[in-house]
Amino acid sequence: MNIDGIPTRTLRADPERRVIDIIDQTRLPLALHWVRVGSLEAAAHAIRSMQVRGAPLIGATAAYGLAITLANDASDARLEEAVTVLGATRPTAVNLHWALARMRRLLTPLAPARRADVAWTEAAAIAEEDVAQNAAIGQHGLGLLCRLTPRHDGVLNVMTHCNAGWLATVDHGTALSPLYAAHDKGLPVHAWVSETRPRNQGLLTAWELAQHGVPHTVIADNAAGILLRAGRVDAVIVGADRIAANGDVANKVGTYLKALACTDNNIPFYVAAPRSTLDFACPDGAAIPIEERDGDELREVHGVDPRGVPATLRQLTPGEAVANPAFDVTPARLVSALITERGICPASRDDLLALYPEPILHD
Repeated sequence: MNIDGIPTRTLRADPERRVIDIIDQTRLPLALHWVRVGSLEAAAHAIRSMQVRGAPLIGATAAYGLAITLANDASDARLEEAVTVLGATRPTAVNLHWALARMRRLLTPLAPARRADVAWTEAAAIAEEDVAQNAAIGQHGLGLLCRLTPRHDGVLNVMTHCNAGWLATVDHGTALSPLYAAHDKGLPVHAWVSETRPRNQGLLTAWELAQHGVPHTVIADNAAGILLRAGRVDAVIVGADRIAANGDVANKVGTYLKALACTDNNIPFYVAAPRSTLDFACPDGAAIPIEERDGDELREVHGVDPRGVPATLRQLTPGEAVANPAFDVTPARLVSALITERGICPASRDDLLALYPEPILHD
């Protein structure tokens, strides 16, 4: 996607120095800042602190983090340590564990002297596959959007939640990929961008849509229902952090409410995700671990002061009890279709297995 008209990816790999540069997404949308990751600790911090976020990008970053670690010590002990440290950073996004499992299966049988080079090559392959898969998701989703009849002013209005765009992947995005494809094709499209409290990832969506020139409007999360009921939305497309074997979907908290409102108003609710987000070892949504994040994400608000200096504003006292679940689960019955790189299918085990008959391992 574009930043100031320049095609850019979220992750820049330097094979000579064996480091990567990432966008510090905790500083967006107010500042674009690149951070160098050159150690296991830096990679783990980037994922845990949400400098990188979005399930596909987390997976690619973890793969590179493992490769960076093995550049200096590729012993069995260091390999296992790195897998453990990186695997403990975020519990819900299964792409993380998929990427680490793929790397581990490839590297464990190799002599330590070979591991560093092979690890870097495989991490690069994971990143390139992510780009190709997301581009394919965009084209499949474009077909769905082209079949919709705009309800309002001849413009196709698509609502999304959280950030499942270019910033959540290496490139293109998942939920936003069809929207970018439609815009690039010249279709009149507009995005309703849910702010997604308390981390406000919707502001990242607004930033990247603006960079690419896609018309959009930011809304408070609780404004979604009235827009859906008023016929101002033609479809909702979200990403996913894990899709269980039966088609249940874990995504950023607040997704479930939008799916319910879509069902009540007969509006299609689509979920876009690549194969690495599928977890056939997880029987249903009840088995998906839900990350509970620090309460200060709710107690504090981050922004800039009138001078443009980064600042933190406390809106609750430190002792105020808060609950901060990062994700919720949308039952498969509320999902109109899953959009994958292999095509579109109903959210069911049989239909997923028809698209992905080969094993997809995460452990």
